[in-house]
Parts: sequence; C-alpha cells; structure tokens
Amino acid sequence: MLFNTTYIDNEITRKIDSILGKPYSFLKSIQLNGTGSHRMMITEVCEPFKNLLNTIDINYCSVELRPKGILFHINKGLQNFSWAIPYYQLAILKSDTLSFHSNGNFIKLNNKHLAKKNIKFITKIIEHKNKFLTHYDET
Repeated sequence: MLFNTTYIDNEITRKIDSILGKPYSFLKSIQLNGTGSHRMMITEVCEPFKNLLNTIDINYCSVELRPKGILFHINKGLQNFSWAIPYYQLAILKSDTLSFHSNGNFIKLNNKHLAKKNIKFITKIIEHKNKFLTHYDET
C-alpha cells in the first residue's frame, strides 16, 4: 500500500503499523546494526508510481526494516511517500538492477550504487523475510 506521509497522520501511522508492525525500538535497532538503508537511486518504477518521481532530477529512496515487512520512503520535492510491503508479498530480484516487487508493483534500483553501501542491508532484509515466513508457516 502506498501512503502520503508528508504530514503526520495518526490513521496512516496505525495502518502502516498494522501491516508491518511498529518500528523497532532504539535498542533493538542497535542490536540489529541498523534498520534503515542508505539512500538508493531509483532507475524505474511501475506505472502507478510514476507520478511519485521527479521528472528532472535523480530519484532516491530508502528502505526501513520492520518486524513484518519493509517500508520504502520516496521523496518528491517537499512531499514524502511510503510504500508498505509485508514480507509475504515481497519478491526481490537481482539482474542489471535490483527490483522489489509486491502485488504487481515494483521499484528498480541502480545496482552499482547499491553494491557498495547496501548489500549487507539487502541481505538482512532477506534473512528477516525468511525468518518471518518460517515462523509464519509453523503457526
């Protein structure tokens, strides 16, 4: 689900928390060696997300790790948008680009910029997804 998070809205915060779980506490974030990525360069998005991108400037996003999924943060000028993806809907594909897919929507990221700074974070996402899905299957 895509949310406009430019301004704090308690209803949107509740929806995101119900989908992905509450953000990790400060101590848990330190134990996990961070729950946020460095910014990543967007190379392509699906049709519904095209209006979120700057037409003239380079587009960046960052990813936040949550207990039940990930939260993409995208900035367009002075507006902020967040895309909530639960682990059970998340697919990560690596080719010339690194792409995140969910429910027919996707964001493709530049691999060169990604490799140096975010490879450990992407690995952490995959590990959390596998742990969540393993625990989810057992219940």
